[in-house]
Amino acid sequence: MIKRRDFLKAAGVGGAAALAGGDSLVRPSFGQEAKNPAYAAKDYSKLMGTPGFSDALLKNHFTLYQGYVTNTNKILDSLGQMLKEAKTGLPEFAELRRRLGWEFDGMRLHELYFENLGGKAPLDGAGKLAGKLAEDFGGFEAWQKDFKAVGAMRGIGWAVLCQDPDNGRLIDFWITEHDGGHMAGGRPILIMDVFEHAYMIDYGLRKADYIEAFFRSADWKAAESRLK
Repeated sequence: MIKRRDFLKAAGVGGAAALAGGDSLVRPSFGQEAKNPAYAAKDYSKLMGTPGFSDALLKNHFTLYQGYVTNTNKILDSLGQMLKEAKTGLPEFAELRRRLGWEFDGMRLHELYFENLGGKAPLDGAGKLAGKLAEDFGGFEAWQKDFKAVGAMRGIGWAVLCQDPDNGRLIDFWITEHDGGHMAGGRPILIMDVFEHAYMIDYGLRKADYIEAFFRSADWKAAESRLK
């Protein structure tokens, strides 16, 4: 029986970020780059110096994110080649197709997370996001209590405030790893990474302290700009 790891190796998708079933704190070691990269890693170096986040933690996190970008490109390249060669009936094609969501969502969730970090001002109490939180949760404090509770849950994943595109309602979701638990069609408003790599270098097992640091450095303008 061909093992899942061998599928990924045959397709050129390697490294800790690709092969680990969960979290990883080590630098990914990748093979050759994809032939036609569709995505480029974004530069988030402006976040260096963010209060509550050491440079070592952020540098490690950026490296992990770059691994998801690399693997997304590799898988897309491999799937395109298998389509050209009429190999879509092979189990390797199915395994890579299933893996694509994990790598792509890992890339995109990290981008959303980094883009709602580095804020220097509290949420505008008269703004549209504060108004929507009051409408759907009864106020900022009530929502924050719920969001923190989601982030504090056992396991690795993401705490995400999402907006239902049908009625505009805001709901807090737990996304398991990267690709399980999303609101179908939902719009992410605020994203908090609660994988160990997001906090252990600085906080060890004190996840609650990391969550407090996240709220002190959240970019509320970025979050509000995502609201429809």
